[in-house]
Amino acid sequence: MSTTRPYSPGDRGPESGGASGAPEGGAPGTGESEGGVPAVMGAPVPVSAGAAPTASGTAAPAGPGPASGGGRQVRLLNFEDASGVVPLARDFTREALYAWGWLPSATADQRAAAEDVLLVVSELVTNACLHAEGPDELRITCEKKVIRLEVSDRGTGQPAPRTPHRAGRPGGHGMFIVQRLCLDWGVVRTPGVAGKRVWAELGAPA
Repeated sequence: MSTTRPYSPGDRGPESGGASGAPEGGAPGTGESEGGVPAVMGAPVPVSAGAAPTASGTAAPAGPGPASGGGRQVRLLNFEDASGVVPLARDFTREALYAWGWLPSATADQRAAAEDVLLVVSELVTNACLHAEGPDELRITCEKKVIRLEVSDRGTGQPAPRTPHRAGRPGGHGMFIVQRLCLDWGVVRTPGVAGKRVWAELGAPA
């Protein structure tokens, strides 16, 4: 389930300067699950029936799968002092997909949708590593058959697909992939707060 946007998304907040690809600042903390339950990396948290363990060694309650119209489910991963943040983010996201019923996949379309989610989270985290000195936090939300990925960092640059895009040219493909695979994506900034959140939304197959 992919759409192509004919334009780059605008900044959904005040632009604090910088250009796409410019060096930025970022730092990796602890995670928490929605509802105020802390999920500090490595610390045990009570697990509800059907919950899947998270990459940080904790667990959050399992939510409805992509075929369900259930409520909103959220998972957070903080990258403070973490190494190997891209595989860490992929493992964390994969565990969320299992908990929410996107995995294991019953059909090729469902498998492709889950693989798209994992690819996009890899690209967002990699982009933060290359242009913002690493991500601060990954937030994954599942609601009404839509997965929303948000990667926060302290960078000032504006992510954008390289234009014109040339498949054979090295580099510059990450945000192009995000644009092609996602229903929508963009950047959010909070006035008076350094950094930004790059978000992307992907839908489950019909």
